[in-house]
Amino acid sequence: MHSFLTRVIAVFEIAGGLYGLVRQVDHLLGSRMTGFEAIASVLGVLLFGFILVAGVLLASNDGRGTQMSIWAQCLQAPLLAMPVFSYALSAGAFANLSITVQRSPRLGFDWAIAEHGWLLALGGPSATHVGINLLALVSWLILRFGR
Repeated sequence: MHSFLTRVIAVFEIAGGLYGLVRQVDHLLGSRMTGFEAIASVLGVLLFGFILVAGVLLASNDGRGTQMSIWAQCLQAPLLAMPVFSYALSAGAFANLSITVQRSPRLGFDWAIAEHGWLLALGGPSATHVGINLLALVSWLILRFGR
């Protein structure tokens, strides 16, 4: 079972990493950016490239692939959107559970397959949102403890 789940994780990392990498390079080359936006785009290219390589190494049963994939899943787990800073990363799929922190907190759940997402920004919504990508957390647990 572990081998099957590891291969599924590798497929999502390869597909999401490749798609995210292509989209980030296209965004980087196709628009005029300055300052923090350019830094965030370059960082997105590096992160999606890292996830792609991690997935390829994981699929080839390389020990480095497991360690890199553990890190890739750690990078995809947190979701943070505050008035001063926002961060989210997903490659391949996500299942996000979040809470909106305001007078009456609200829980939210969202999911998608065959997608990518990258958000690193100074600034964000007026109400703080904090969450976790449950799919990345489960993938991390499988890779970390399923040996």
